[in-house]
Amino acid sequence: MRLFGIVLIVFGVVALIYQGVTFLVPNTTDLGLFTVTVSEQRTIPLPPIVGGISLAAGIALVLMSRRGKS
Repeated sequence: MRLFGIVLIVFGVVALIYQGVTFLVPNTTDLGLFTVTVSEQRTIPLPPIVGGISLAAGIALVLMSRRGKS
């Protein structure tokens, strides 16, 4: 449970900092003798609320795992 909480904390911080995932999609077109490759940049936005909720849930899981050991 504690490890999952730490993973959620890391994901939450990264989501708050970057606020999205950007990646490239290559498109290839054959024009007779030539082949043209164009890379298109796409972004999947992550709202700040997703980062905040995962950060809070991760902190709660870490704190609950500490209390369970006492």
